[in-house]
Amino acid sequence: MKLDDITVSKGIVAGYMEELLDYMEMDVAIGGGGPSGLTAGYYLAKAGLKVALFEKKLSMGGGMWGGGMMFNKIVVQEDGKRILDEMGIRSQEYEEGYYLADSVESASTICSKACQAGLKVFNLMEIEDVMIKEKGVEGLVINWSPVEMAGLHVDPITIGARAVIDATGHPCEVVKVLERKMEAPLKTETGKIMGEKSMWADVAEQNIMGNVGEIYPGMYVTGMAANAVHGSPRMGPIFGGMLLSGEKVAEMLIEKLK
Repeated sequence: MKLDDITVSKGIVAGYMEELLDYMEMDVAIGGGGPSGLTAGYYLAKAGLKVALFEKKLSMGGGMWGGGMMFNKIVVQEDGKRILDEMGIRSQEYEEGYYLADSVESASTICSKACQAGLKVFNLMEIEDVMIKEKGVEGLVINWSPVEMAGLHVDPITIGARAVIDATGHPCEVVKVLERKMEAPLKTETGKIMGEKSMWADVAEQNIMGNVGEIYPGMYVTGMAANAVHGSPRMGPIFGGMLLSGEKVAEMLIEKLK
């Protein structure tokens, strides 16, 4: 078959625009394509909800790709291993209760499984603002990441969502935008973002599940963003809490929205 360059380009543009138009309104919008965001997207899509994930970088997976200090291995505890097993990711026990998995296999498989379940990923997208209306957060304001990187004055577009999840990790970027615009306090001890504490994996993993949830009408936090908002420690290259928190926020929203 003889290839036509213009036909290739038309297919890309038409296919992308069709999907973008389809996701101008959805059930759940996720900010951040790390392990917690992807896991949340996997379970939400699997339950039949219309869900899209917006990632400002080129690739998904967040910090999982690099493992610990670029040693491409990650650790999960037994509860987290259950999710790896569900997705067909291989792991092995090396100490009682500690399981080792390949970070590249883990990140790529979670991304693939989430997409196959029905999650729509829009990468190279920056969340510039949130839409706050009568019910609270009702959508996101998005722009291309290169626009932000280049410092260009280009107006964004808006997308509607019944709920928004901040899964942007340590910076909790979406909640930071919300904090500047909100008309009521966040559901934290101080009413504001408390900021993550220094590394303490045991406490961080114990706290994270309690930190997952709605922190402003329509806005949910999961993963390291949940710990950062609520002032809990970070946990480093152990990823059980990331996976389990993604599952938990999905369960909350499935119960609320279905």
